[in-house]
Amino acid sequence: RNERCNENYTTDFIYNLYSEEGKGVFDCRKNVLGHMQQGGSPTPFDRNFGTKMGAKAVAWITGKIRECSRHGRIFANTADSACLLGMHKRSLVFQPIAELRQQTDFEHRIPKEQWWLRLRPILKILAKYNIELDTSEAAHMEHLTRKVLVPEATL
Repeated sequence: RNERCNENYTTDFIYNLYSEEGKGVFDCRKNVLGHMQQGGSPTPFDRNFGTKMGAKAVAWITGKIRECSRHGRIFANTADSACLLGMHKRSLVFQPIAELRQQTDFEHRIPKEQWWLRLRPILKILAKYNIELDTSEAAHMEHLTRKVLVPEATL
């Protein structure tokens, strides 16, 4: 329910346990659903979405462990062994970090191509700026014609 739902197994306890057990192998970070949000209380959608992301991440990790383990050791030396889980066109997708590196502007810490920048001309018009609409995508305009209604008697 929240990070204090059990007096023994708190977020701090789990963090300390994994940090101690994973020294030199992996690092651990705390992540509470309420801390990821931009504000407000978690809604049922947020909780459901967090559960789906967690389940998908665990399934991916167990699949990778099965795929990369040989003779009791794990060999994760391919590009897709280090991935981030994110949304891409309404679906949860694992993207290799090597691909994300090509799409990221590290100086400004933002993606190189941002989908919402294509909306700026429309937003300026809606904000009543005195500008011309200049978009990179050309469209063919068709004139509307009125339909002539056929009298029912001729049908």
